[in-house]
Amino acid sequence: MMFGFIMGEMWQGLRRNTSMVISVILVTFVSLTFVGTALLLQMQIQSMKTYWYDRAQVAVDFCTDISTSPDCAAGLATEDQKEAVEAELSGPALSPYIDNYEFESQDQAYERFVEQFEDDPMVSFVKPEQLNEAFWVKLANPEDSDIVIQTISGMPGVESVTDQRQFLDSIFAVLNGGSIVAFAVAIVMLVAAVLLVATTIRLSAFSRRRELRIMRLVGASNGFIQAPFVLEGLLAGLIGSVLASGAVVGAAHWFVQGYLAPRMPGIQLVSVWPDALLASGVLIVLGVLLAGLSSSVSIRRYLRV
Repeated sequence: MMFGFIMGEMWQGLRRNTSMVISVILVTFVSLTFVGTALLLQMQIQSMKTYWYDRAQVAVDFCTDISTSPDCAAGLATEDQKEAVEAELSGPALSPYIDNYEFESQDQAYERFVEQFEDDPMVSFVKPEQLNEAFWVKLANPEDSDIVIQTISGMPGVESVTDQRQFLDSIFAVLNGGSIVAFAVAIVMLVAAVLLVATTIRLSAFSRRRELRIMRLVGASNGFIQAPFVLEGLLAGLIGSVLASGAVVGAAHWFVQGYLAPRMPGIQLVSVWPDALLASGVLIVLGVLLAGLSSSVSIRRYLRV
């Protein structure tokens, strides 16, 4: 009997404030979609960091005839200089930090260059002798790259020693920036959703102020009076969060896995399970929690006035 009365009051409030409830649902949907996008982007960044940082190598580039570095004033690196670098890489000082290394000749470097930029017109202007011979060093722990760089840098015939992670860092900085922007927009939208929920509940309570007075006169408890209004906010928040969850799962399924994955086979992208579904669970809990708290605080303040 009491449950039926509470549900009836809730539906009555929803009918009276249909436009406001729809606004709450839409604002909640948009804000939580931004939150879900930011969560998926963070998952993607962490996945890419794990994948690429473990594969990042240190490149030891040797001097060529056209090198302009002050370290290459003597010209093309000699065989003795290359052997000295290899001896250092395989020596007792560096070998504990190195998983493996391999030498790349100018012809091999040219083949890799052509493969990477086969559709670029500049390929026709590049010759093998213009490219650096190099040692590609895979570290046991990528965090130890500074040890190799400091040891090899400055050796005769070495033009540069480069940690590939520095190029990855700039890419991840851009991705992190996009994630921060998405979170910032989401926070603004969530604040708007919370305020809109509070306004909707107060308007709903105002439109039923005569019923509330009667309920107080007959001795209804505050919890019984507040329940329909809290349920209104919970329902609106739940619908908005479910819509946002559906958008996140749909984006992961059709856009990320259906469109991007076939075109980016070398990159591990976020998946529907567990990534998108985990983010969806967070969105539903967040949406219901914020709507419930906002509704509860709003109706309590109204009843005290």
